Amino acid sequence: MGRWGSACAPKQYFRSDESRSRMSSEFREFLNTNSCLSKALMLNAIDLEKFKKESKLMDRYGKQLLRLSGSGIPTDCIEAAVNGAIENLTKATTSALVIYGDPQSGKTEMMICLTAKLLDSGHKTIVHLMNDSVDLLTQNLKRFKASGLAPAARISSELPESVAGQKPQELVVFCKKNARDLDKLIERLKDVEQVVVIDDEADYATPNGKVNQGKKTAINKLVEQLIGKKGCYIGVTATPARLDLNNTFNNKTEKWVNFPPHSAYTGQDVFFPINKKVSFRLKLLDQAGDAKEAQAALVRFLVTVAYLNETVKDKEKNYSMLVHTSGKKQDHSTDLITIEDSIKTLRDSDSDGFEGLVTLVHSTAQELYKDADANQLTSYVVSNASRATTVVLNSERDRAAAGDSATEPSSPFTIIIGGNIVSRGVTFPNLLAMFFTRNVRHKLQQDTYIQRARMFGARNEYLKHFELTIPADLYADWHRCFVFHRLALATVKTNLGSPVWIGDSRVAVASHASIDKATVTLDKGEMSFGVFDFAPDLDELILKNRSSLDTLKLLRDKLGEQALPHFLIEYIRAVIMDDAELLAIHTASSIAGYGASADKATISREKGFMGKNQLEPKKFPIAMHHIKIFYNDEGKAKLFYKYKERIQFVQNMADVLQAA
Repeated sequence: MGRWGSACAPKQYFRSDESRSRMSSEFREFLNTNSCLSKALMLNAIDLEKFKKESKLMDRYGKQLLRLSGSGIPTDCIEAAVNGAIENLTKATTSALVIYGDPQSGKTEMMICLTAKLLDSGHKTIVHLMNDSVDLLTQNLKRFKASGLAPAARISSELPESVAGQKPQELVVFCKKNARDLDKLIERLKDVEQVVVIDDEADYATPNGKVNQGKKTAINKLVEQLIGKKGCYIGVTATPARLDLNNTFNNKTEKWVNFPPHSAYTGQDVFFPINKKVSFRLKLLDQAGDAKEAQAALVRFLVTVAYLNETVKDKEKNYSMLVHTSGKKQDHSTDLITIEDSIKTLRDSDSDGFEGLVTLVHSTAQELYKDADANQLTSYVVSNASRATTVVLNSERDRAAAGDSATEPSSPFTIIIGGNIVSRGVTFPNLLAMFFTRNVRHKLQQDTYIQRARMFGARNEYLKHFELTIPADLYADWHRCFVFHRLALATVKTNLGSPVWIGDSRVAVASHASIDKATVTLDKGEMSFGVFDFAPDLDELILKNRSSLDTLKLLRDKLGEQALPHFLIEYIRAVIMDDAELLAIHTASSIAGYGASADKATISREKGFMGKNQLEPKKFPIAMHHIKIFYNDEGKAKLFYKYKERIQFVQNMADVLQAA
């Protein structure tokens, strides 16, 4: 074969232009004399243009939607959020917007689809910020990689030291929200022209906690630096109040996007219903809960798993119990000892406590599942006790031992113990029980406690077997926290850019240091909803019965959900019970007489409209809940709600002015 060697494997080594030309000529001559090889090479010629086209990845968003629908996961909620975000990102006057949705409602899948859509739209560098937790970072990174999204997500430490001088390539990068990691990421991306930052749990760490000092916190400053002058910021959270009241990156609430929960979601309506009639097992404790109560909760969890695996499921499944009693690491060790001692006792039939604990398991089985064989359930618990797994989930966890999936149950009986790390972002598949006694001495911070509702999620399959063990007073505070949150979100959804956040003596809206006092007004004591066209005949309807919930229903039918949310009516119903005298529905009033103190266009007033005279104390001496319509000269109106008890209404007036 001469200098070309084997006809099946020709080799060329071009060392100069002259040698390249000479060898190309000789190679063509060689092909002419070897027609068989020539035809073979022509048939197998590489279509470089085809591969170039395929390298430019297309319709990744569509592929993600197909992946989800193929797994039986509805995509309508995801599509609504993604399309809303893309639309608002192009229209927003600032480069920041917020996507808000319920805790554990599927935001990770939504963020995967949003990332795909952004890449398809031409954005090359997408940075996902996570709370400073290896567990949360690992959980989200694993889900992104499993989705098949291209390019594959990488952690920030995998990037080269600098991308200076390199041709821009698509990047999906994960980074923890700590100063060291952010600083390194900024250096590595310093030559990237535009970055889209998607901030998971955006209300945590990112807002500026020094907003009233004329300074910036380290994380806030670094995230702003990462966004740069041409970048975009998308905050994703279940609790957006702090982002609004802090004016974080000058986000505007009229450009916020709601991510509605999917049909299988169980959230605040299930676990904190207005009428307090729950459809799961709620065990209320008189006090904070001690070791004995923890052991009893553990036994109920063991028996419930036994029932599901022995009498309900054809195939054994793994379940988890979350023990959340404290944020202190030393307390986690105490909880661990309590749990492990009980498991150890069940494993050792010769131990002193074996007889008593097995008897407790048997009696619990008889109490919980009267239709089942208590002996069979007890046998399952005893024979599988040695398979129980305990995980302490905090910053000192032995990750090498726990592996990458510490939050996923690895045995039928998986008990997870933790504090602050389990309070935000981390998802717990097959969570069946929660022992929650984490209380506070003073006020509950609304965003923190909403995020601690780790029982939310897709629990419908076993909801009636789910158990929450909690002190009665803590559940009452938590319930009120969610009622306030739901009312506030009703004002967000009016799309008027002026949400009203609610707190009281036990529930704080957000960290006081994060509330921008320059633009936020507190304590006006009332809240309003959407604007509607005023009609004089509204008073005729009101005067039929001024203390009836039926009147409110008729008003809602006439004005619509935006003007009078159904939830407000249900809230008042639950609070007043059957005492109609606690409700007062006042006839409408013009705001013309309020002069310059009122914004006539937006029908708003910093001090509020409903003073003593408007509440008509002689007609309604004991009324606590007041409803009144105010209208302007242009025939536009708003319905206002005022509660006479000490409730704090907090509103960002910058949003009101922006809406105007």
